[in-house]
Amino acid sequence: MKKKPKPQKAARRPHDPYAEREAQKYARPIASREAILHWLEKAGTPLRFERLAQDLHLRHTDELEALSRRLAAMLRDGQLVQNRRDEYCLVKLLPLVAGTVIGHRDGFGFLKPDEGGDDVFLPPRQMRTLMHGDRALVRVQGRDARGRAEGSLVDVLERNTHEVAGRYVEEHGVSFVQPDNSRIAHTVLVPAAERNGARPGQMVVAELTQQPDKQSEPIGRVTRILGERHAPGMEVELAVHAHGLPHDWPLDVQREMRAFDESVPEASKQGRLDLRNTPLVTIDGEDARDFDDAVYCERRGNGFRLLVAIADVSHYVQPGSALDLEARNRGTSVYFPDRVIPMLPKVLSNGLCSINPEVDRLCMVCDMRVSAEGNISQAHFYEGLMRSAARFTYTRVAGILVDKDEKLRREYAQLVSQLENLYGVYHALAKARAKRGAIDFDSTETRVIFGEDRKVAAIKPLVRNDAHRLIEECMIAANVEAARFLEKHQIPALYRVHASPDADGLKELRIFLGTLGLSLGGGQKPDAMHYARLLDKVKGRPDKALIQTVLLRSLSQAVYSPVNVGHFGLSLSHYAHFTSPIRRYPDLLVHRAIRHVLRGGSAKNFQYSVTQMENLGSHCSMTERRADEATRDAMDWLKAEYMQDKLGEEFDGLITGVLPFGLFVQLKDLYVEGLVHVTSLPSDYYSHDPVGHRMVGERSGRIYRLTDPIRVRVSNVNLEEHKIDFEPIISAQETRSERPATRHAKKLRHKKR
Repeated sequence: MKKKPKPQKAARRPHDPYAEREAQKYARPIASREAILHWLEKAGTPLRFERLAQDLHLRHTDELEALSRRLAAMLRDGQLVQNRRDEYCLVKLLPLVAGTVIGHRDGFGFLKPDEGGDDVFLPPRQMRTLMHGDRALVRVQGRDARGRAEGSLVDVLERNTHEVAGRYVEEHGVSFVQPDNSRIAHTVLVPAAERNGARPGQMVVAELTQQPDKQSEPIGRVTRILGERHAPGMEVELAVHAHGLPHDWPLDVQREMRAFDESVPEASKQGRLDLRNTPLVTIDGEDARDFDDAVYCERRGNGFRLLVAIADVSHYVQPGSALDLEARNRGTSVYFPDRVIPMLPKVLSNGLCSINPEVDRLCMVCDMRVSAEGNISQAHFYEGLMRSAARFTYTRVAGILVDKDEKLRREYAQLVSQLENLYGVYHALAKARAKRGAIDFDSTETRVIFGEDRKVAAIKPLVRNDAHRLIEECMIAANVEAARFLEKHQIPALYRVHASPDADGLKELRIFLGTLGLSLGGGQKPDAMHYARLLDKVKGRPDKALIQTVLLRSLSQAVYSPVNVGHFGLSLSHYAHFTSPIRRYPDLLVHRAIRHVLRGGSAKNFQYSVTQMENLGSHCSMTERRADEATRDAMDWLKAEYMQDKLGEEFDGLITGVLPFGLFVQLKDLYVEGLVHVTSLPSDYYSHDPVGHRMVGERSGRIYRLTDPIRVRVSNVNLEEHKIDFEPIISAQETRSERPATRHAKKLRHKKR
């Protein structure tokens, strides 16, 4: 008698640590991204779709469709790549790099890797298919003549340029748009039927109908005529469109906006700690456009209790809503000299989420105990309900605390003691900052003063006082505690990270310092304290500005990442952006993570994974750079316009950049920068010394060094390219002093022969 075969157990799906999270998001969940990546790594070989579906035990049509969509998203995000056999491969196991393309006006570009590290150089032939802002996958194929890693394009992961703004041109029967964004080296061809009434010379917006490839330039159609180049406000219009800044609210966002009222609904106030009797105050600039943070401080023994209350944006902007998707798309509010493109609609940014005086507002609170030495002994977060007691400006607070203005102190008599407490906690926090060695660089921010017809009347420096520093220290303290909270609970979130200087940068810095008889401590891994000590050491030196500038340029750029590597410049092991969710998407994500924990959640059922946070970090870092580039372009145009009537005039300036092709010079008191081209320097052959940050005349011995004073004449202003050219003024005394050096140089050359 034959034995009956034992019934086989149903095969179990591979363990997915994020199954609970996926189950909350989808009716029929499939394997998470993390599980797919783990399975491919475990397989050790590329897998076709059918094999992957089989291994993950996905059989139903809707499961297969969901897997197909998920794999497509992973391809787009550069986690996977398909080979010629249609097999899915792990990018991290291949000699490939995924990242964002940064274009250059001269046709070449760089790939900024998602995983960090050095940029990959992309020669012009590789950039023919790419545009600034695209995400791409490249293969590193060696190093160029300058020692840079050089890449070749494998795949375009995502197109991020869908329209360009620029001048409409017709030449020899061909019409095209010359992009205003200098990082786009392509011209956009416009077929005759797609000109839509544009006239040569006008500034227009063109929508791309065909992306560039190896054989042809991009093709587009004119969708909007902005007007004449010199029209008032054109610099902002161009910057917005040239850099692809989202600026119109989609219809679904407008529909969601209608659901909000001017006041906080009573139901939303329930279950929160009521702080309406606590005199929290806002302190901002005179021209501040949104108020999302408030502070309060009281004495507790020898120390302080400090409250930092932040507008609870996460209550109103729900994940996956149209508002949320648009806020993520924008990434940040963009501040131009005369207007702002907000991350959130005005009903929130200027209404429900703006902490205006004497109105109820929902808030997320960081409640801290600070010692007299500035150490935070405990901190906790909670959802609160507040009512701001006053809207202060930096000027008024400085008047009360620093100048002891009796009129102001009488006007705000009920709040003076709480401001004095804030001043006390500021001094304590500043003491701790100095002790840990945070780097303090002197820098000057400026603002534009407009006159009639919206023409620039002046460019003035923004003067910082103790009230600015007070708020800065309070916000840093809250940001630190937010980062500690997230790490303690192991919740995927975005940290604001600032990596240590790289080895090559440190090597050049040490060589430069050596020429000045200086050294930087810390060996191969200096920390911020070593920078701070060096800055303190050179305070009295005449070349202090030079040393500070070179130190600053040796540092990397801060970015957003779910991997906490600390903040080098602030000398902090933990740092996250928590204090501005109205205008920064990473702050909104941090608020969601904190709320998730406060309501009993854990990492396993949080709606975001580490991988998703990695992608969001790359995106938010990109939107931050995009905003900086757009505002810089607008400012460059305004400064060029401001200098148009100053052709031929002479000014004192400071050398702010030394490059092989010339010197960048900032004019004293005008805060306008222009270029002294190397061909404009006094007759000689000049060699560029990148380590010494100087230009040296081979015959005359004349030296132009970073931060050196220089007198220049305005020789040319090019509004089209936002450029200002200077030429140096050489005095008769300087000319005479060169002659001995010239004779000496000739003698040296004669001896060498």
